Amino acid sequence: MLTKTSEVGIQTLIYLSALKSEEPVSPKRIAADLNQSPSYLSKITGLLVKANLLTAHRGVHGGVTLSRSPKDITLLDIVQALQGLITGNYCAATAHHPEPVCAFHSAMREVHRVTIDTLSKWSVADLLANPTSREPISQGARCKMEALRSLARGGNESAAS
Repeated sequence: MLTKTSEVGIQTLIYLSALKSEEPVSPKRIAADLNQSPSYLSKITGLLVKANLLTAHRGVHGGVTLSRSPKDITLLDIVQALQGLITGNYCAATAHHPEPVCAFHSAMREVHRVTIDTLSKWSVADLLANPTSREPISQGARCKMEALRSLARGGNESAAS
């Protein structure tokens, strides 16, 4: 459901929150610590700056910082910044010409509502507060946020280690 870009964007914001630094962090450093391509990470941070989730700082010691508190950044903010607005219009009916909609449209409207509600209720701070899964991960699966656990626990190690 989420694109890789959204997942990396979420990781980026958790990473910056975990660092608890007011100094700008370069996208190159973030990319190295998250084991991502620097150009790809630069594209993601650019989109997050445009959405006012990050602030860009120019110069020799430039980079990015959070634009707001991690508790004020929801997963919905991140996903919509990186994937666009989550919309669902599956039938020809419009607000100007309301018509009965098909069962598929009704089902997709429900999926849309639940998705928006869930992404709105989780913040970056919530994810940072619980870096370890409360539920077992299925055998063979790898946690996509694993690289951030040491940072979330207050470690200073590189997230990629």
